[in-house]
Amino acid sequence: MKLHEHLSAIHNVFHVSQLKKCLQVPDKVVEISDVDLEPDLTYSEHPIKIVDQQERVTRRKTTKFYKVQWNKHSEDEATWESEEFLNSQFPKFLESCKS
Repeated sequence: MKLHEHLSAIHNVFHVSQLKKCLQVPDKVVEISDVDLEPDLTYSEHPIKIVDQQERVTRRKTTKFYKVQWNKHSEDEATWESEEFLNSQFPKFLESCKS
């Protein structure tokens, strides 16, 4: 079976651990238009919502962390990110959440 031409840059050999049992109808085509792949096979993500927040206190400083839900991911897949990271990568995101 050949890969869709949109995925032609991906190697056509996969490790068996990457395979999953097909529970769908074999002739059904999966739409891949939901993910916009870059030529280097990456895609951009951005935070959409803060789910939770906490502070971690060490001897010298206190760091704020936010549990962030990303676009194209469910709330269960939210990740903890530092305030410093969010401000450097997405400068207006935290400001927009506070208003």
